Amino acid sequence: MNASSPASDEAPETPGISFGRSCDGLLVALVGETAFAMAPARDGRHYLVTGWRISRPMGEWTRGDFYGHSGELADETAFRNAVLENAEHQRERRMLGRVEVHSRDRTPWGASQGATVYAEGVTAHSTAGHGGFKLSAERNRKVHPLLRSKSGWYEEDAEWAIVAITFPHLFTAFGRRCAERTIKDSWPDAWETIFGAILKPGESYEKDRRAFEQAHARDWIVVSAITSKHALGFVETVATPGGKRGPGTEERRFLVPSDEYHVGRFGFVIDEARHQLYGGPSDFVGWR
Repeated sequence: MNASSPASDEAPETPGISFGRSCDGLLVALVGETAFAMAPARDGRHYLVTGWRISRPMGEWTRGDFYGHSGELADETAFRNAVLENAEHQRERRMLGRVEVHSRDRTPWGASQGATVYAEGVTAHSTAGHGGFKLSAERNRKVHPLLRSKSGWYEEDAEWAIVAITFPHLFTAFGRRCAERTIKDSWPDAWETIFGAILKPGESYEKDRRAFEQAHARDWIVVSAITSKHALGFVETVATPGGKRGPGTEERRFLVPSDEYHVGRFGFVIDEARHQLYGGPSDFVGWR
């Protein structure tokens, strides 16, 4: 489909989901009142971005209508799959019968501005800046001791997943998958103990981070980098042993070819045999 094609078409296998093109050529979709777009980024990458209640026809949408960021996309097939997955998530969520209620309760993040009751004793609160779940004492006792919060409060960024794996019947299939991923990434030791399974490399962000730090404890890891104006074609870096920071930490500068400097998940490791130790004029403000 191109810009001259019809503004949208309904996915035949999933009525109520429409795909189309925005006026600036983005692949877009609509599920209920939630809008999606496949937005280009640097280096040929694409991201799933979202909007809400865009009143204009799909063919009049623009990139500026989208503000939410929901991760990277490999291709158009991945975009369609993500939209269909969200549609199923919304359908299941409606069937769960969650109830929106007025609330001014005190939370660890300020006064509640509204709450969603998932079930008796399981309530999600929203505030001006953050939010999270409050479990009743009875519900909180059902949380595994390795993950249990004594207060019964679980913030919305990661700890919500503790609530989801404890009460999976209150969440959609998509929510359960996200919760599993979050627990593995954030609390791998607890996951392995609770489920009796050893997480392999690539299955847990936190476990992989520990392995990286252990493997490179004595290597120079970049903590700051800037394109060099004094050595064209190079990035000037500041590196420390193991990537440590703080007073008393030894720092060294190295030059890394610009086309080689790509930071991985946990940092860029200096190869002392190849990357030049540098003591010349610096582009870092204040470096002596």
